[in-house]
Amino acid sequence: MKKTHSFLLLLLFLAATKTFSQGFYNASQVNLIEITFEQSNWDQILDNLVAAGNEERLMGMVTINGQIFDSVGVRYKGNSSYSANRVKNPLNIKLDYLIDDQTIEGYGTIKLANVFKDPSFVREVMSYEIAREYFPAPQANYANVYINGTYLGLYTNDQDVDSYFALSNFSTSGRVRVKGEIGEGLPPGGMGGVWQYSGTDSSAYENKYVIESNLGWQKLIGFLDTLNNNNAMVDQVLNVDRHLWFLAFSNLFVNLDGPINNPQNYYLFEDLSGRFNPIPWDLNECFGVFTNHQTLGNLGITQMQQFSPFANSTAANFPVVSKILNNTLLKKMYVAHMKTILNEQITNGAYLSRALELQAIIDAYVLADPNKFYTYANFIANINTAVGGSGPPPNQQIVGITQLMEARKTYLFGLAEFTAAQPTLNSPQILPQIIHIGDLAQVNINASDATEVWFAYRSNELPAFQTLRLYDDGLHNDGQANDGVFGNDVLIESSLFEYYFFAVNSQAAAFLPERAANTFYAHQITGGLVINEFMADNNSIIADQDGDYDDWIELYNNSGQDIQLGGYFLSDNLNNPQKWIFPDTLLPDGAYLIVWADEDEDQQGLHASFKLSKAGENIVLTDNSLNTIDMVSFGAQQTDLSTGRYPNATGPFIMMTPSPESLNLNGFVGQPEIVNVETRLFPNPFDETFVLEVYLEGEADIQVELIGASGISQIIMLNSHLGAGTHQLQLNALNVPSGLYLCRVTAGGKNVGNYKVLKMKS
Repeated sequence: MKKTHSFLLLLLFLAATKTFSQGFYNASQVNLIEITFEQSNWDQILDNLVAAGNEERLMGMVTINGQIFDSVGVRYKGNSSYSANRVKNPLNIKLDYLIDDQTIEGYGTIKLANVFKDPSFVREVMSYEIAREYFPAPQANYANVYINGTYLGLYTNDQDVDSYFALSNFSTSGRVRVKGEIGEGLPPGGMGGVWQYSGTDSSAYENKYVIESNLGWQKLIGFLDTLNNNNAMVDQVLNVDRHLWFLAFSNLFVNLDGPINNPQNYYLFEDLSGRFNPIPWDLNECFGVFTNHQTLGNLGITQMQQFSPFANSTAANFPVVSKILNNTLLKKMYVAHMKTILNEQITNGAYLSRALELQAIIDAYVLADPNKFYTYANFIANINTAVGGSGPPPNQQIVGITQLMEARKTYLFGLAEFTAAQPTLNSPQILPQIIHIGDLAQVNINASDATEVWFAYRSNELPAFQTLRLYDDGLHNDGQANDGVFGNDVLIESSLFEYYFFAVNSQAAAFLPERAANTFYAHQITGGLVINEFMADNNSIIADQDGDYDDWIELYNNSGQDIQLGGYFLSDNLNNPQKWIFPDTLLPDGAYLIVWADEDEDQQGLHASFKLSKAGENIVLTDNSLNTIDMVSFGAQQTDLSTGRYPNATGPFIMMTPSPESLNLNGFVGQPEIVNVETRLFPNPFDETFVLEVYLEGEADIQVELIGASGISQIIMLNSHLGAGTHQLQLNALNVPSGLYLCRVTAGGKNVGNYKVLKMKS
């Protein structure tokens, strides 16, 4: 029995980042960074600090795109890319060195790489861009750098993988963070393996790992112990699917100066489920620049073109690969992921188009760079052909990017694992169309050439995806037996419901959507107790019983029955959801409830033990068994504007006119009445920018927001007090992930246009 596609199966949502990239890492712009030191011998001082080995900094002033930052700390960074005899050395700039919270768009540390070993100048920026399509990875663009008025050259500007990165990508900054780094004590002539277990003494690991969080050795050692000695439980300590994407990316683009070959240039971040997630770092030698393979020797161009996707899969000293790809199912999933990257980045020529776009952005800057390691002619040629000779830079031969990848594509698609017929998945659906928390929902999908089909789902952002086997036996709400429709039932436990599908046969695996689990489906769940609105910068909107204008959080009961909140918890820390416990409090069906977030529990009424940060953080509501009922991660807030669900109780969070203890309305404070508004949006689909044409009779604020299927909303434009007439507004979506969105336009606080828009890969 074939089933129709449910219209409530929402759009794909890309989960790699919770907030879109801001201007500082906009890849279409080249930043201007001017460093000023009082000392004229600053280079000697920085060299001496490197020699001392304690990562001390020289204090100075930095101007970034005209914005001045005082009392910053600067040091050189890098291993082979640094030399005391070199003019253009990589830089680490700490903006908040002396002044707390001194950042640019939230970024406190700036890391500038000197484009060592990359004649093309695009490897690092493009590699990070590709990686971010499939798993969390830093942002990157370019910067022209001056020190004391002397032009050093063009650098890549790479986002620091720090606590801010953790908060942006994992909704927490308090978990374990580990950096893979080659230290002393490694075997002569080699760097050793990666992710081996060496006992319980942390000193045995200090040559390959740096703990960047307050604690972490025991967590890291436990992870390595499980991976090596209790492999059946590895999914409890490692985000296995994300690691498969990481391995597929690293192998496909021959990134051998990373953990598939060297114990360095990556991070491990612990997520809220207690699992480690790999993060790439230092990708300037991606696309075949680093050629020394620890088990295969020094690779020539042909060997890199034909580098096996299963290299080190049987190497005992490389459990980072071998303990994962020794599993038949995981190996099939790994191949499916690599095929997805191949098809989306290489086969269609997207990587070449992007490389040429990046070169066009930086062309004049590369030409003017007095300290680049290769010539301008090499810069142009290295996209397609090898440049350099047999010596060290600038004589080292660097394979051409298309020279590597076009041959590599042919080689990989000639392997049996890559030509095997994959299962076909289509027409997924969740029934009934309207689902409430606590309902048993019916899951169906059409599948062919599949022996097993699985449904992966989660009910909130905190845990990992769970898996549920789907059947085609006529006994699991799947229609007739053997009709190609697989099904099962699943309990809906919260207002957030995200999921994807995967299937296997004897030879291959397939995912739907193909980028799962970085991309997944989301289904709108109605009903239940929700965080409905909050205000983190309340200056004059509503006061508590003592006349204080404090932060506040509004709950709404949309469950259809009264709820006793006594014993429930509210917190602004996902790592500590028990921050504040509700006293005996009855919330009737259809009622609103305000909790003051003011750290003053001695006042009458409901006053939580925490405040909200107007710079952005999390709010989590849990029941008396610590099950997550609802949560929201939010960014910077505006004074006297709230963030709430629109439509009320069920919609995504948007910035709005505050409406405490009443129906949420979509709008801004103090807007004049708009007599007439007409809007037109073009082109659609778009790649990087699009145009909104607005006709106004009267003055109004215009807001444009893109809303993903999960409900996460990003305001991409807020234009204050446009006058009457026709306006063409160019909207910047350069770093918005590719996918399908609802584009909502409001004028004067009123919804005046909804467009379904498709962001194509830029």
